[in-house]
Amino acid sequence: MPRLTDDDKKLLLMLAREAIVTYVREGITPATELSVPSLCEHYGCFVCIKKGGELRGCIGNFTSSQPLYQLVREMAVSAATRDPRFYPMTSKDITDFSLEISVLSPLEKISSPEQITVGTHGIYIEKNFFRGVLLPQVATEYGWDRDTFLMQTCVKAGLKPDDWRDGADIYIFSAEVFS
Repeated sequence: MPRLTDDDKKLLLMLAREAIVTYVREGITPATELSVPSLCEHYGCFVCIKKGGELRGCIGNFTSSQPLYQLVREMAVSAATRDPRFYPMTSKDITDFSLEISVLSPLEKISSPEQITVGTHGIYIEKNFFRGVLLPQVATEYGWDRDTFLMQTCVKAGLKPDDWRDGADIYIFSAEVFS
């Protein structure tokens, strides 16, 4: 995971906001090119949009074939317009929203749930054709312990809460989270 400076974080937040506003208003994603080395690395990320403190959209990718700053723009537009839990943002929605970006470490398959550190790790679970992910900050925000975090990730994946106990592949990752 890159070590992002405060300036890097501000720039990524600005790019994400600009991408959302421009896409909602004009139907295009800005194509500014950057040459900041840390933002040109290939890392996964999630972009979450909140309105009034409530989730309004959150989409991401664990891997990327493009530079981080380009993936941030793409995920910002997707969070605003393609999160199936919400209607696509309109011009009235872009007057007041906040952003949270999570830059991800690579996924690491674990052999035991004891390897999960709540508050440090996010969880990605796969079982049969179901899969779900929760970012590290979700468990902290809700005050969950490890078992609750695992159960909630299963529920998000469309599985039964205890499906993590038998036959599920569990992966962890960490994130640099900023807003």
